[in-house]
Amino acid sequence: MLEVKDNGAAQVGSEQNKEMRSLAPSGHLDQMFRQTRAYHAQLSQMADVKASMMFTLASVIVTISIRYLEDPFLRWPVLVLIAGSLVTIISAAYAVMPKLNLNAKPDLRDPHTNLLFFGTFTNLEYSEWVAELEPILHDPSRAYEAMLRDIYEMGIYLGLKKYRFIRIAYIAFLTGLVLSMLTFVAVELVKL
Repeated sequence: MLEVKDNGAAQVGSEQNKEMRSLAPSGHLDQMFRQTRAYHAQLSQMADVKASMMFTLASVIVTISIRYLEDPFLRWPVLVLIAGSLVTIISAAYAVMPKLNLNAKPDLRDPHTNLLFFGTFTNLEYSEWVAELEPILHDPSRAYEAMLRDIYEMGIYLGLKKYRFIRIAYIAFLTGLVLSMLTFVAVELVKL
């Protein structure tokens, strides 16, 4: 386990920011970083595919269901199904929507700025980005720390920004289906 030391930075959540001790260049660390980054990229692609499937399925259901709104016995079940599908469409679209602040320039004085993330250096001139990245590239320990930070931020993004909303899309879709069926049964019972 890595030893950590307190760097005296402000608290984030309930924990204080921690700094890693120096790491020497190593083939096994390089492989671990490479494998972890590839795994995160694969998870991101899987999230995009799942969101696309949910978006398409819910859109088709809305398109097909609209014509049944005129039937007085199917109106309420169809409205419930369409409502669930619309929440699914919105959640799936939000899951794959890029979440970048393209107007904000990163605080380059903050040692926790992730210079490896494209959203961070989008508003920097190339010369600014290289000047900030150069000291990291010449210090293997800082390079490893930058890669760790990038992997961590990718994981946080996947969990909080993508998979969270894909989960909401699935739940909304299933809830819409179940409630639509229950509404249909209720309408049929009232009809008797």
